[in-house]
Amino acid sequence: MIRFDVLTLFPEYFDVMNLSIVGRGIQNGHIVLETHDIRENSIDKHKKTDDYPYGGGEGMIMPVQPIYDTYRKVKSQIRPEEKSIFIYMSPKGKVLNQEIVKDLAGYDRIMILCGHYEGIDQRVIDEIVDMEISIGDFVLTGGELPAMVLIDAVSRLVPGVLAEEAGYENESHYDGLLEYPQYTRPYEILGRKVPDVLLSGHHVNIKKWRYFQSLMITERNRPDMFEKLKLEPKVLKEYEEFKKRCGEI
Repeated sequence: MIRFDVLTLFPEYFDVMNLSIVGRGIQNGHIVLETHDIRENSIDKHKKTDDYPYGGGEGMIMPVQPIYDTYRKVKSQIRPEEKSIFIYMSPKGKVLNQEIVKDLAGYDRIMILCGHYEGIDQRVIDEIVDMEISIGDFVLTGGELPAMVLIDAVSRLVPGVLAEEAGYENESHYDGLLEYPQYTRPYEILGRKVPDVLLSGHHVNIKKWRYFQSLMITERNRPDMFEKLKLEPKVLKEYEEFKKRCGEI
């Protein structure tokens, strides 16, 4: 089981996590997801959670007090034997990838801070944040959507959430490759047929076809990932021959 504690100004965002696979994981007790409203812990009489930045500039900044006090309440609930981490969803953070996701799936509790406005006071980051994570080279209005992406990605690796382990082991990025093409019935539609190898019943040939398709898709769409692969000469030769048969070269 894994537990997510989300510190946010908008807890209602996370109602969507009760749907689909993650929702079933929550219902079956494999995942616990709790939101903590930062605004409720503000000592300001108007429950403000923003203030002007020192040095001037546009926008407002989330101050330390309501975030830190919310964090302390959550932290006090963590048992000493639980492996925990505190993450701030930030465009300045490390870009999320499958290696980070696999590492996070080994934690018992993941606390996630969702920022808003122009950001949060750096002192709270320096004091309590273990890792800053971004979901891409772009900026959103807040950290809630990135937090949901992180929760979804990690939850899929929690034992019992997916029906089978193979449900994620063959997916894009899990083993450094993008996923091979998938087909279902009917055999022919829109003038296109299912590749005959998938109907052959020859599992070795099917596995090889899928592997080479993954290589082709990765080389075409993510050459940066393909360059990191260490293909043996024999495999590389077979792959080049496979590409010729497919008309890729």
